Amino acid sequence: MSTSVIVLIVIAAVVVVLGAAVLALRARGTQGSRGLKRRFGPEYERAVARHDGDAKAAERELAQRVERHGGLRERPLEPVELERFEARWTAAQEHFVDSPKQAVDEADRLLAELAQARGFPDGAQYEEQLSALSVHHADHVHGYRHVHRVAHAHVGGGQEGGGPGTEEMREAMIEARALFEDLTAPVGRHHGASREPHESRRDGDGRAAARTDGHRGHLPWTFTGRHAKGS
Repeated sequence: MSTSVIVLIVIAAVVVVLGAAVLALRARGTQGSRGLKRRFGPEYERAVARHDGDAKAAERELAQRVERHGGLRERPLEPVELERFEARWTAAQEHFVDSPKQAVDEADRLLAELAQARGFPDGAQYEEQLSALSVHHADHVHGYRHVHRVAHAHVGGGQEGGGPGTEEMREAMIEARALFEDLTAPVGRHHGASREPHESRRDGDGRAAARTDGHRGHLPWTFTGRHAKGS
């Protein structure tokens, strides 16, 4: 066999190997994208939007979150802890009618403390805590983000006043409640089972309403912003 033939065979073999490697990398990248979309759900779309549509940049960020926090194991709440957190949440909901901003502030603090009690980073490190929650509670972590933003915003009566109005605060509380119920559920019984939210349903206006399955009968909160003072 001549030297030229051997060279051609070697070149062909290298091309085949390189082609297989490229296809394998592409397949791995596709599977990684699908895995991140499946794991993060709405958080995936928010990350892409935050990166101005750059899906690769968003996926790098989400992969880093998984690397940092994927091994976290949530700690079950003791019955007395659960009762205390649920009592505080119920009180915050009840106080919303007279003092919506104070209720939102309490909801923000409560989620931070509850997440920490479940084994997530300290609430004083909000961004890190939020990042960890997004890995394990991706379906509802936006509720924490929303209520935290509203709690730290200047209240001015809505867009005209430059701050959140009563209706936005009500919506933030409802979204935050979904994460609260996720974090007070038994370990292993939250977002992983299904993408369909089981914590709430939609009422006639399309707004979120309280659960009616009787699991937490003391938590329902169905009033609208019209019932809060000053609205």
